Amino acid sequence: MRRAVGAACLILAFCTAPAVAEEQKVTLLEKYKDWAAYTASGSPKVCFVVSQPTDSSPKNVRRGPIYFYISNYPEDKVTGEVSVKMGYPFAPGGKVTVTVDGKKFELFTKDEGAFVEKTADEAKLVGAMKAGNAMKVQGRSSRGTNTSDAYSLSGISDAIARIDKECAGSG
Repeated sequence: MRRAVGAACLILAFCTAPAVAEEQKVTLLEKYKDWAAYTASGSPKVCFVVSQPTDSSPKNVRRGPIYFYISNYPEDKVTGEVSVKMGYPFAPGGKVTVTVDGKKFELFTKDEGAFVEKTADEAKLVGAMKAGNAMKVQGRSSRGTNTSDAYSLSGISDAIARIDKECAGSG
């Protein structure tokens, strides 16, 4: 999980709060089909890719913004850190399942986020995403509502290559 809990909050703030964006400069590097590559300058520098679901269910449930992130922190020599903002709080001990072309990965939850516990599992998930076509993220809110979010993986490899290049040698 390394930096994920703080990162998800920080990245969400970049995407939604102009006041924070003024303190740290967030720059869209390029959009690659369904994924976008960004960099956030400042301390620490962060490079990340982000996507939103192509479909979510159930349709009648109010949720906050939903994002899937993969982040690099060059100062800490951290690459490929996965975090998901689900748009609702989880009950303590909640889990999220990410399925990529039939391969399942379990994430732990904190507040509105989901994170991979082990670095090796993160690398496996990112590898599956790069090789895959579609991804589904399933969770259960603190109110007991089961949700399912479908993501396209079109453009993920190019977006990750871009942040890897952008954050190489930084720090």
